Amino acid sequence: MTEHIKIESKENILNLTFARPDKKNALTNLMYAALADAIVGAETDRAVRAIVIRGEGDMFTAGNDVGEFAAIATGTFKGERHVARFVSAIARSSRPLVAAVQGRAVGIGTTMLLHCDFVVLAENAQLSTPFVNLALVPEAASTLLMPLRVGYARAYEMFALGETIDARTALGLGIANRVVPLEKLHAEAAAVAQRLAKLPAGSLAATKRLMRNANVLTAQISAESECFAERLTTEEAREAFTAFAERRQPDFMKFTK
Repeated sequence: MTEHIKIESKENILNLTFARPDKKNALTNLMYAALADAIVGAETDRAVRAIVIRGEGDMFTAGNDVGEFAAIATGTFKGERHVARFVSAIARSSRPLVAAVQGRAVGIGTTMLLHCDFVVLAENAQLSTPFVNLALVPEAASTLLMPLRVGYARAYEMFALGETIDARTALGLGIANRVVPLEKLHAEAAAVAQRLAKLPAGSLAATKRLMRNANVLTAQISAESECFAERLTTEEAREAFTAFAERRQPDFMKFTK
């Protein structure tokens, strides 16, 4: 295990597991680094023919560790932010990406699913994208991919209001491929990955490349990242993170645009 990421390669499947269940699998900078390294490394590992992304415990992930957001907002965070490397890696991966999602998938926990080629949700899965609630903007090219997937009106509602959608709704919107009982989640994701691993790898990669323009996606990621970084330094963001730490509702009415 590397920095709360379990990395296991077996039968041509690379399994990447968020292993921080005591913190709701909230993703830290070092976790993003480990994920990015593993996904980029798979590009030159001919033994890896599919990748499964999953989470330990009762939740897929609570999203980015809010404490690190707060550190950036207050200027106390130092070093490279590896989230950009992770997002670029999943956007450019030629390997089939399979996600197995149980419980809550918050923020990047939902937006990363837009880069996965096959998404299996447990019946108890709940997806949300509360970026605006934290005075931020969506990331991972989701401002491009989500409207394409679910339509502008529903995408705007998901981003602006940050409301949770359940597994069946996500399936109906086209965010997921299947919904299964919780106890069958990981077996179903593994079975799908095994089927994909047995298909012609070159043909799969070429099909994915034709369906998804990585250059367009990374350009959108770059634009989002620039805006995200700017938003992190605003008074609104500081209020959001202070309110989160103090367990109170933020007051954004005192700020002008």
